[in-house]
Amino acid sequence: MANPSLLILAGDGIGPEVMAEVKKIITWMGDKRGITFDVSEDLVGGAAYDAHGTPLTDATMARAQEVDAVLLGAVGGPKYDKLDFSVKPERGLLRLRKEMDLFSNLRPAQCFDALADFSSLKKDVVAGLDIMIVRELTSGVYFGEPRGIFTEGGERVGINTQRYTESEIARVARSAFELARRRGNKVCSMEKANVMESGILWRDVVTEVHQAEYQDVELSHMYADAGAMQLCRWPKQFDVIVTDNLFGDLLSDAAAMLTGSLGMLPSASLGAPMANGRPKAMYEPVHGSAPDIAGQGKANPIACILSFAMALRYSFDMGDEATRVEKAVEKVLADGVRTGDLLGPEGGTPVGTSAMGDAILAALDASL
Repeated sequence: MANPSLLILAGDGIGPEVMAEVKKIITWMGDKRGITFDVSEDLVGGAAYDAHGTPLTDATMARAQEVDAVLLGAVGGPKYDKLDFSVKPERGLLRLRKEMDLFSNLRPAQCFDALADFSSLKKDVVAGLDIMIVRELTSGVYFGEPRGIFTEGGERVGINTQRYTESEIARVARSAFELARRRGNKVCSMEKANVMESGILWRDVVTEVHQAEYQDVELSHMYADAGAMQLCRWPKQFDVIVTDNLFGDLLSDAAAMLTGSLGMLPSASLGAPMANGRPKAMYEPVHGSAPDIAGQGKANPIACILSFAMALRYSFDMGDEATRVEKAVEKVLADGVRTGDLLGPEGGTPVGTSAMGDAILAALDASL
């Protein structure tokens, strides 16, 4: 049986630094667990533009379509701010999502007990938080037409179009319901049906899918602005939240900060099943390229490591190994090991990127 295949696209900024710690864990799994992957590496974002004049080559895109999973670091940086929109680093990421048809973006917000004091909310509000936001990723206002900046009546007008089809809504709703069945069996769908026709359609289709296929799952609806308020008031009322591309972008970043650090949070972007039954998939940390600390060994690699854990669970059917990695991260945090973004008044053992990776490897060794 062929080894599972993984394409690593480290990208820009801190991407290569945090990805180096993931590669240590991949090596550890081969050495200590007998689990080997066929790993290939390529360029994306600004790194690809520097080498090839494009943020993603056709060859890299083709390779991403062939592998079992893609693991991406981060893209972008101020160096590329003045590039034409069509070749900005972020266009490489958007092309991967669109051409792989990665319509379901899973963004967990989990608060480890050791970091509960880092949240801006009270500890009892966030301690033990474990929610999942399922964001539709390949349609909506980021992709709708018409779009652009036009001149009208002697002034410039910026236009973006919110557009969804029934099938696009239905498939991401199914993704959320299936996920809820493996968690707390609750889904809250968020939109703006009070002021947007696309929101009315969203609510109607999610309800229809629920009635036809998932009546065993508890379904509720909430306007997205009220959902943002409730995330700040009492986030533990939620299990799985499903929402559109724009609201999912905003709500998942808000949920991320409930946990205390954006550097802690992974994500998975899943598509339709391939011939082997596994979904097309790309995994990436929620944080950006952090150019202000790039190359300094200060970055927190945990989000990227947890993204690899999500790949183990959702692409490679290795749930036990994913849990092993997650528990190792939890132990390191409980022991007070901290990168700079996690250092608070109570102190801890300050470490850099590589030392954090080494501490997680040590915890993995201890788990055997």
